[in-house]
Amino acid sequence: MTNTKTHEDLSCSVDLNMSEVLTSKQKSIPKKTSQPQKESEDKAITNSEEFTQGQQEEGFNGFGFSDALLKTLKDKGYNEPSPIQKAAIPELMLGRDLVGQAQTGTGKTAAFALPILERLNGGCRLPQVLVLAPTRELAMQVADSFRAYAAGHPHFKFLAIYGGADFRSQINSLRRGIDVIVGTPGRVMDHMRQGTLNTSELRCLVLDEADEMLRMGFIDDVEWILEQLPEERQMVLFSATMPSEVRRLSKRFLNQPAEITIKAQEKEARLIKQKYIVLQNSYKTEALKRVLEAVTGEGVIIFARTKAITLTLAEVLETSGHDVAVLNGDVPQNQRERTVERLRSGGINILVATDVAARGLDVDRIELVINYDMPFDSEAYVHRIGRTGRAGRKGEAILFVSPRERRFVHNLERAVGQQIEEMSIPNNEVINQSRVERLRNRLIQAAKIQRDNSKETEVLQGLLQQVSEELEISQDQLALAAINLAIGSAPLLVQGNEDWLKPASHKNRRDDRSISRRRNERDTNYPEDHMERFRVEVGRKDRIKPGNLVGAIANESGLQGRKIGRIQIFDCYSLVDLPKGMPKDVFEDLKKVKVLNKELQIHRIN
Repeated sequence: MTNTKTHEDLSCSVDLNMSEVLTSKQKSIPKKTSQPQKESEDKAITNSEEFTQGQQEEGFNGFGFSDALLKTLKDKGYNEPSPIQKAAIPELMLGRDLVGQAQTGTGKTAAFALPILERLNGGCRLPQVLVLAPTRELAMQVADSFRAYAAGHPHFKFLAIYGGADFRSQINSLRRGIDVIVGTPGRVMDHMRQGTLNTSELRCLVLDEADEMLRMGFIDDVEWILEQLPEERQMVLFSATMPSEVRRLSKRFLNQPAEITIKAQEKEARLIKQKYIVLQNSYKTEALKRVLEAVTGEGVIIFARTKAITLTLAEVLETSGHDVAVLNGDVPQNQRERTVERLRSGGINILVATDVAARGLDVDRIELVINYDMPFDSEAYVHRIGRTGRAGRKGEAILFVSPRERRFVHNLERAVGQQIEEMSIPNNEVINQSRVERLRNRLIQAAKIQRDNSKETEVLQGLLQQVSEELEISQDQLALAAINLAIGSAPLLVQGNEDWLKPASHKNRRDDRSISRRRNERDTNYPEDHMERFRVEVGRKDRIKPGNLVGAIANESGLQGRKIGRIQIFDCYSLVDLPKGMPKDVFEDLKKVKVLNKELQIHRIN
């Protein structure tokens, strides 16, 4: 990996030389036509290692991009395309349909956004491109990426449309003219049915994270949308996995697509030292403060499950004297950019973030990632720890798990291909050693500093001599007084009871079987510790399926489908497990959500 600055969708690889392939006629988005080619040429199946053989490193210059786009990429410090970009961009510049399979964080957004931008027709008021995304957070993120890449094309307009936002404002934006729409399936369907979204000039459709849309129950909605679109159009499908339903969708709607598969690279994960701590949920906040004291990194990201938890943690850490910032779905884009820049420049050292808000975050100085909440799946874990160990540097990742969650650690180990070591919560001795070492380093640095003004130095030396004579104390005593002045009145060393620090795993390993037995003996419908149960007034008689509930709740609350827990459907009602800490305004909005034209009327179950 080269030591260069990258974007959330731009990582390091070598380039394909397409300068002799592209012509000016290929710079506009053509309507979909068949591409008769040899079967062997229809598939560009490759992995990241194959790109390093026999290719000339040219960055993004070999794709036939315009000077304006190349300048934008250069100004933002994006130098090298990732493997998925290297394989996909030439195919998309040629107007081919494409199926791409790659994990999160490999650069999928830029892989389709850059060639789409390059081939947009100016002056068309109707949408030319539609991108379907499973969640509103991802829709906003993709739209923001388009805007960032289009800095050299200010006349192009982009719009994210999703549930929970004002419908009228979206209609007004569409009437003024939009080039690229990024939306969730439900809201896109609403606009199409009401005639406020005209797709007659649509030339390109992108399905982003198709497997996630399948998981959330959107696949029927996606098929309905595709059936309404012009038959002659380019279609792009990206997915981390390829379930049979997604594969069937691609065969039905894509025309002789190029197929690209990028295998995950394990060597980057091996640069990250991974550990986990087993503890009760009630001790997590105190344990977090101790970890930050003992395992200090140049920059730290703490991942939390919900927006509410990010705010609570930030407040606790600020009270403890840390410089902290928050990144969640409620943070406006301009503030988000300022926060990331402060983290990059050293203005802050700790960032508390949700998964969606920190997706693609690329800051080289991050040395420590703390998973305050257990990620919902292996992909989310890989994405989180990938925020450290950037550009070939080493990093550290620490995972907090409850005794009940400990069994999931093995699944994460399989995902990253290495062992995750267990560690203890730092005790008083470890923290005190860390504090003394930090004070020592501060003294060493201070001793090396020479004041620019020699007169000021003379004044300070005279002041020390005066105090020493006045109090009749030695130079050592005077030095201790200066240290006390520097560290303040707070005690340097931690004291107090440490009984709660005993590893929860040791005392709970023998209880794993008894815990499982007790859970089987009690009500099996009891929600997990980090979840709470809700009742919705739709059930089997309303022909409700789990996917309908997942899609409606995810679009309105901003939760990823994978974060919604167990769903039980009965005749007249259903039960849904959601993460604890749901904001009040989101809960109020969920009460008004309709599924199959019937309100959820959601309420908590005590």
